[in-house]
Amino acid sequence: MIIDFKLVFNNDWILIQSRIIDNSACYSEEKPIVAFVHLGCEKNLVDTEHMMGLLDEGGYLVSSNPSDASLVVVNTCSFIQQAREESVRALIGLAEEGKELIIAGCLAQHFQDELLQSIPEAKAIVGTGDYQHILKVLKRIEQGEIVNQVSKVPEFVGDEKLPRFRTTGDSVAYLKVAEGCDYNCAFCIIPKLRGKQRSRTIESIVLEANQLAKQGVKELILISQITTNYGLDLYGRPSLGELLKALGDVEIPWIRVHYAYPTGLTPDLINVFKDISNILPYFDLPLQHSHPDVLRAMNRPWQSNLNKNLLNSIREQIPDAIFRTSLIVGFPGETESHFNHLVSFVQEQQFDHVGVFTFSSEDGTKAAKLDDQIPFNVAQARKDKIISIQQPIAAMKNQSWVGRTVDVLLERRDPETSEMIGRCSRFAPEVDGTVRISLGLDEDQLRPGMMIPVLLTGSDLYDLTGEPICLNEMVQSLRRNVL
Repeated sequence: MIIDFKLVFNNDWILIQSRIIDNSACYSEEKPIVAFVHLGCEKNLVDTEHMMGLLDEGGYLVSSNPSDASLVVVNTCSFIQQAREESVRALIGLAEEGKELIIAGCLAQHFQDELLQSIPEAKAIVGTGDYQHILKVLKRIEQGEIVNQVSKVPEFVGDEKLPRFRTTGDSVAYLKVAEGCDYNCAFCIIPKLRGKQRSRTIESIVLEANQLAKQGVKELILISQITTNYGLDLYGRPSLGELLKALGDVEIPWIRVHYAYPTGLTPDLINVFKDISNILPYFDLPLQHSHPDVLRAMNRPWQSNLNKNLLNSIREQIPDAIFRTSLIVGFPGETESHFNHLVSFVQEQQFDHVGVFTFSSEDGTKAAKLDDQIPFNVAQARKDKIISIQQPIAAMKNQSWVGRTVDVLLERRDPETSEMIGRCSRFAPEVDGTVRISLGLDEDQLRPGMMIPVLLTGSDLYDLTGEPICLNEMVQSLRRNVL
């Protein structure tokens, strides 16, 4: 028996709403129910989906509601202190409810035996390179063992052969093209938690993409730690361009790339974004800062005007390109002059979407040992200033799209207004805005998962509004198809 999942954000963790579908003859009433709680990034989410798929294949009933089960798998995040606190808060809350726990993911990789010692309700810890062993771990727990399934160095990466139960609905899927990272950014602990980069083959990725296309996926989001470095370990050179060309033949209308490293966006790769019709011109560039001194201290590409020249080059070739970036303020040694440079950069570059984070000092990173640590209140004030500058830019960018007719992927219906809510290509799931669609009398003909043309009629700070094009004709066409 399997369960159909839907992600729902609920304060500290992501719950996964469910409805039961009875289609598994191997389910046994003797098998315990196992619940899942997911925290962290979409890379972690894919690992969670693989664990769900493995348990389903093993005959377990998988639930999204911890109250259904005595055993809960919590896939945790440990990227920064705030994420660790959220993970620990979730674990303590479940433990206080009397749940037995399997602690998986980055927190387990980070702290290992400390978790087993400090949380007696923990029956097992499972590392970032060990989630494929979840069935074996469960069997050992059932035999009374306390299990430490954490490889010292993560080396595994899942592929299209590993069972997976997607939680993102029928129309959207994340596809992990590589795991781990070979870079050593001064602020980042990910290489310690996820290991060195290990890429999947182009053939493996295309096979999975075709599987997802047959399942009705309309938006495929390629993820890894640094996606522009895809294939370097496997083929001896970055091979994202070759991968995207191969994916151009997959029948999925939107393919989005997350996490591009600036030096990896070569002229040849930009041409691929321009020339392959189903590769969205959406550039997710975590630049982190603009000033060369701060970037050098971060161990990031720091050469003067590198980022500016890259952005200008993309805009020249792809005028409708969409840009998202993430920035860190309060990095050790960031002076007022450095910060003002960043302010000017944000004002000049006019990003569509910006995420801003205050520096988090992480043990085991170079940045944690640097002098001139910035007081939190100063960093927070700088974050607030960047947000206040970006908000009118984001509103202006949205307004510039009003009057266009765009494809919108429908995702859900607002129960209060009966509007359909979806996204156009300028919005990635969860992190960007939405398109709210006003419907007429034939609104019941539209369903989540459809991709329809929409005239954009309004905008606000983060979202757009619109109306379906030729709704009556579209409805009649749908009815004829059904009949």
